[in-house]
Amino acid sequence: MELNTIKDAFDRVTKKQKVSSSKSQETVEHVTQEIEQALSRIQSGTSQPDCNSILGELKTKLKEMVPLGQLEATQKELNLAMTKYTKLLEKQFNPDISKSYRNVDFDFHTVNQIVASHLYREGMFDVGDCFVKESHEEPVIDKKTHFMEMYQILESMKSRDLGPALKWATANHEKLQQNGSDIELKLHRLQFMEILKLGHRDEALKYMRTYISPFSNHFSEIQKLMACLLWAGKLESSPYTELLSPTHWAKLAHELAQQFCNLLGESYQSPLSVTVAAGVEALPTLIKLANVMTGKKQEWLSMKQLPVPVDLDQEFQFHSIFVCPVSRDQASEENPPMLMSCGHVLCKQSITKLSKNNSTRPFKCPYCPTEVEVGQCRQLHF
Repeated sequence: MELNTIKDAFDRVTKKQKVSSSKSQETVEHVTQEIEQALSRIQSGTSQPDCNSILGELKTKLKEMVPLGQLEATQKELNLAMTKYTKLLEKQFNPDISKSYRNVDFDFHTVNQIVASHLYREGMFDVGDCFVKESHEEPVIDKKTHFMEMYQILESMKSRDLGPALKWATANHEKLQQNGSDIELKLHRLQFMEILKLGHRDEALKYMRTYISPFSNHFSEIQKLMACLLWAGKLESSPYTELLSPTHWAKLAHELAQQFCNLLGESYQSPLSVTVAAGVEALPTLIKLANVMTGKKQEWLSMKQLPVPVDLDQEFQFHSIFVCPVSRDQASEENPPMLMSCGHVLCKQSITKLSKNNSTRPFKCPYCPTEVEVGQCRQLHF
């Protein structure tokens, strides 16, 4: 969606509106002033004011000012800008998106499973159950159970209860360490600071020895927490006030959700949400392409690869992309990247052309003097 274009058009409309309002106000005030002056002269102390003469002068002045023409001119400019803006909105937000639709054989069972998983992932368990029932799908028991546990932990953290989170981290200690995560230590640190914030120094020291000392490889972190013991009951005035920041709770909850999904083999972001967001970003390009190919509807519906690239933001790029340095084509399943014996990589179609479609005929690598045979090339998987 070209939001910058819409924003610029909106800025122009608001600017015209301000100018129109200002000029209209000036015109009205000027007319009011002339009328008040004329009334003042008529109501003056003179015995017989020449009303006809005063009204004639007022009429002449108003005619010279042309107030109605001034109001119409500014309003006309505003209406023109408003009309253009409305047309732009209609063009941008009310396109016929059905033009970009292509016939795809959907596996409705898979799609339903994805939707149900998304609802459970977002914590909408009742809605997820209703969807599974109405779509006549098998319940996704495992995912529902796991995500219910995650949301129960997160709800407990909102109420400053770290018990469920610590229980989960302890149960998954080995897996978290294998993933290089230190979230268990962070949870214990937060619990330690909560105890110390209440002024319970002895209890905090006991907690340190029991739960935090096993993380001795994080010496600097433990050293900092030990120093906090000296400020028990007055941490707010200590050099370690940053450890009391409420933002630690929000950050740790976010990290816990990430690690929880990671241990489940799931991505932190819902695949359905990412797919829809990427589709929204790509839609304008697809609609333009469909409009260009209006006369080639059958070709548009049957093509396996888009003739133009669809640029997506970095957040939607999860895999490496190889572009053949010879043909400048992006690698695909039909045209995969191939590693040659010299170490350089070309796409399969480029190798076929260079070898003149002869698997036994050696050809020279475009980037080094090595002669390569097609049989020696191996497909690369990024």
